[in-house]
Amino acid sequence: MDGTQVHDSVKDYYGKRLKTADDLQTQACVTVGRVVTKPVREAVAAVHDEVASKYYGCGLVIPEKLEDMKVLDLGSGSGRDCFALSKLVGPNGHVTGIDMTDEQIAVSRKYIDYHTEKFGYKESNTDFVQGYIEKLREAGLKENYYDIIISNCVINLSPDKRAVLKEAFSVLKEGGEFYFSDIYADRELEDSVRKDEVLWGECISGALYWKELFTLAAEIGFSRPFLVTAAPVPIDREDFKKILGDARFVSVTYRLFKLPPGTKGEPTQVIYNGQISGYEKEFRFDNQHVFKKDDVVTVTGPVAASLKCSRFSDEFDYQPLPKKTCDTFSL
Repeated sequence: MDGTQVHDSVKDYYGKRLKTADDLQTQACVTVGRVVTKPVREAVAAVHDEVASKYYGCGLVIPEKLEDMKVLDLGSGSGRDCFALSKLVGPNGHVTGIDMTDEQIAVSRKYIDYHTEKFGYKESNTDFVQGYIEKLREAGLKENYYDIIISNCVINLSPDKRAVLKEAFSVLKEGGEFYFSDIYADRELEDSVRKDEVLWGECISGALYWKELFTLAAEIGFSRPFLVTAAPVPIDREDFKKILGDARFVSVTYRLFKLPPGTKGEPTQVIYNGQISGYEKEFRFDNQHVFKKDDVVTVTGPVAASLKCSRFSDEFDYQPLPKKTCDTFSL
C-alpha cells in the first residue's frame, strides 16, 4: 500500500471498524505499561468513560516533571492521554493533540469542557488539531515550541516514519523530549505483511525494525534512544501467524532528546536531589539508570548531556569523575 492507502485504511479502521478496545484482534495496542505514581493513576482514572473506552495505546506515555509544560500528543485518538496530561501539567501548562481521524477528533473535542470543569480550571488547557503526524507544521503547529512530545502506539501506523520523527524534531524545543511507546519488529517485514490492512490497523504491519529507529534518530539529530520499558507482544491468532512467519514483536517505550547542536557529553557523576513531584525517592530515567535520592551515580556522556540540557537539569548536582591515581600494591 502507498501512503495514501495506508492513511485511508487506518482512518477506516479506527474511525469506523473499532468502537471500543474490545474490538481489537491482537494485544499489540493494549500492552500494559510501567508502574506509575498515584497522581498519574488518578489523572488517568479521571478521564471520561467514553474517551477511555476508545483508547488503543500500547503503553503509558506520561513522563516525569510535567507541571507547566507544553505537551504535544501525536495521534491523540479519543484524547485519553491528553486529558490525563491536562490534569498533570496544571492550569499553566498546555496539551495539544493531533489526529487524522474524524470520529476520534470528534470524541476528544466533545469532552474538552467536561475535563476543564472536572479539573477546576477557569479556561481549557487542551486543544485538538485535525491533521497528519507527518505534516505537523502544515497543520499549523509551531516550530521549536513544545517541551515534550508523546505518542502512544501511533508511529507504526504511519507510512513515513522518517517524516514523523523529522516533524517532531522541528516542533520540539531545544532541550525538549520525545517520549513515546510503539511496536517494533525484530526484522524487516515482508511485503506480504506490509499489505495486510487488518494487521496495519492492529499496529503490526507498520512496525519499524528496531535498529532503524536508532539510525533515523541519529540522522535527524535526536539523542540516541533511551529504552524505558519493553514487553513482548504475543500473536495468538493462527491466521496472523501464517502471515507473519517467524517475525516477533515488542512494545517499547523510548525517550529521545533534542540537544543543542554540537553537544558532547562527558562521563559525569550525578546526584539526584529528589525534588521531582511523585518521584522523591528515586527517578527511573531508563531501564539502565535508576537515580536514588542523594546517591552518587556515574553516567555516560549521552546520559549526562540529556540530563544537563533538558528540563531535568536542575534536578541533579553534577561533578567530574575523580582523577585516576596510581595505587600501591603489596606483593
